[in-house]
Order: sequence, then C-alpha cells, then structure tokens
Amino acid sequence: MGVNTPAEITDIWINNGVKKASLSIGKMLVLGMLAGAFIGFGADVFVLATSGGGDAFQSMIGKLVGAALFPVGLMMVILCGAELFTGNNLLTLALMDKKISMGQMLRNWVVVYIGNFIGSVLIALLLAKSGLFADAAGERAMAIASAKASIPFMPAVLRGIGCNVLVVLACWMQAGAKDMIGKIFAIWFPIMMFVFAGFEHSIANMTYIPLGMFLGADVGMGAFLVGNLLPVTIGNIIGGAVTVPCAYYYAYKK
Repeated sequence: MGVNTPAEITDIWINNGVKKASLSIGKMLVLGMLAGAFIGFGADVFVLATSGGGDAFQSMIGKLVGAALFPVGLMMVILCGAELFTGNNLLTLALMDKKISMGQMLRNWVVVYIGNFIGSVLIALLLAKSGLFADAAGERAMAIASAKASIPFMPAVLRGIGCNVLVVLACWMQAGAKDMIGKIFAIWFPIMMFVFAGFEHSIANMTYIPLGMFLGADVGMGAFLVGNLLPVTIGNIIGGAVTVPCAYYYAYKK
C-alpha cells in the first residue's frame, strides 16, 4: 500500500518523538538553526510575492502565490532534516505513550526554539543586508512587521492555534506518504492554507518581524517578543501540542 494508515502514523510519530527527545543539545541547536533558516526562506518569498501592490485582485493573486511558495520551508525542514519547534509539538504523543518524560520534551522544545530563533534572525539580517528589499519589497516587509506586532493578544493566540493545527497536520500527513513526492504534496496544501488564511506561525514571525525591524520598521523588542511572539507561541502549543495529538492519541492509541 502506498500510504500508512492513521494508526500507523500515530506509531511513527511516537517513535519520532523518542528520537527527537534523544538528540544531544548540540544537534538540537544546530538542526534548530537550520529549520529557522528554512522557514525564513519561506517568509522571504512570501514578502517578495506580496510586494507588488496594485488593486485588490492583484494583491489577492500575490497573496496566493506567496502562500503557494511558503511551504517549501517546511518541505526542507522535513525532507532535508531539521528540528522545528512547531512540528515538534507532536512530541506530546510520545509523552502520552510514556516513551519520553516531560523533562525530555521540554528540553527539546526549549533548545529547538532557541535554535529556530537564532537561525531565523540570522536569515532576516542576511536578507536585510542583501539589497533585495529596496523600494516596494522593503516597504512590504516593514508593513508586515508592524501589522504582526500590532495584533491584540487574544487574536494572536487564536491565530496561533489555527496555524499549528495545520502545521502539525502537514507533518502528520507527510508521515503517511512513502515517497518524496507524496510527502511534498502532503506538506504543501495545509501550509499553503494557513498562510493564505492569515494565521500566525511563531517561527516564521522570527524572520518576518526582525526583517522589518532591520529595514527600519517602528517595532520595538517588547512588541516583537511580548506583543507577538509570546501569544503566538502559546497558540501554536495549544494547536499543535494539545488539540491534534490528544485527539489522535485518543482515537488510535488509547
């Protein structure tokens, strides 16, 4: 059969959780930096695709193109091998199955999150200094940063929930495919959906907002870290570590 069943996917992700929780801190950090950079590349092409301006129809087409390009970031994370905090929220499956401890899970989350942050900010700095964000692209990057930093707390949490439900479902679905093209399509559509819908991804925002800040957006560190990153991360955890894993663990392992 060309796909794994949902019950088999549950076991795959429990085993993935054990492997991820067993990585050394150094490997978690390096692979986390790579994942932050990969997601940053996705953020890069989204900004460029949506910087054309024009009428409402053209803007919507640009948003659709940007949403279609962004998933390449998660494709690289999964197919090239890296550690992404939002995807690793699925470690709660291994925790519920008593294959890892709470300490092991939190160790992975914290170290990978730090690695994601470092990689994302470095990519944002590289992009800001590259000369690719002059004129309309730079204005668009600053506008995105300002808009994200201005989202009220609870809407940011809710957008974070919606985002990571779709992100972990993309991670879940690709584990069901047994060939690379199947994994690519499994990743592509849920990620495209969350980007087009306007949901909030904490790791992508580690590139979006610093990029705008480096280019001159009027966004302070408090607005970035507390105003956006904190509520979005909370939402991502609720969506990715609680909602989807608990439902599937109950359905296929309980």
